Amino acid sequence: MIKALQSELGINVIASIIASLFFLAAGFAWGKYKERRRKFGRNLDEYDFYPFTVTRENFGEFSLNNFRLGMHYFLKNHDYTAARQLIFIGEQNNVRNQLEPAEQKVYSQLFEKYDGRKVVDDTNEYLENYVRLVRLIGKSFPNTGIEILLHNLADPAHSLIVLENNVTGRHLRDGTTNLLIDLKKRQLQNEDKLNYELNIGSRRFKCTTIPIIRKEFGVVGAICINIDTNYLTEEVMKDHERIETWFKNFLRIDMQVDENILSKDEYAKALKGKRHFKDESF
Repeated sequence: MIKALQSELGINVIASIIASLFFLAAGFAWGKYKERRRKFGRNLDEYDFYPFTVTRENFGEFSLNNFRLGMHYFLKNHDYTAARQLIFIGEQNNVRNQLEPAEQKVYSQLFEKYDGRKVVDDTNEYLENYVRLVRLIGKSFPNTGIEILLHNLADPAHSLIVLENNVTGRHLRDGTTNLLIDLKKRQLQNEDKLNYELNIGSRRFKCTTIPIIRKEFGVVGAICINIDTNYLTEEVMKDHERIETWFKNFLRIDMQVDENILSKDEYAKALKGKRHFKDESF
């Protein structure tokens, strides 16, 4: 009987120790989480004054009133993450020119407090990863009517930073009008902007827009591919010679290398004579 009691008591003590350790670990983890939240803060969209809204008509728009609320709030209450996101959105929407002179001074204080210059510079540096990518893809398909470009949406007034195979007549440092708002709206609605048609006067384009999303700030850039539909259907497809010239440009190479990109099965079939991925003879 005594042994049974001792055994039960031992089990209870061990269980109590395990429970205490669990709650101690949970409390430590919660404390670390709260400490991190105090240090780095929350995302801006967790606040009621998030300055981007979608209207009843399903249009996205920048809210200057909400921006003002956020601006004053973060001057009094420190939140490193959300305040820098607010600054980024403000710069995207050229907020300095929308604020009254007294509010511009408040914004300058906010900009200084949270090192706003670095917010924009960091995004420029971040997009350098995409500059070379877009440029080299474009150079792979010259004179094909396929334009590829890169927008830096940290500076919408001068957003166009890479442009290859120009078919739209734009220039580097040109701005964008509603691209930023459209991409933000689509992000909120979990929509992609792929394979859409643009008809502008007599011009026709097949377009694809790929947003570049940075965890800290949301949509920071966009890669756009524009295909001049009329050029392909009315010029290239006019005769066999033009079609042949187009395909030579499309398939142009600068070098030949010894490299395998096929799976083991496809590699074996290629050695036996398979010509392309839809070659039904294999």
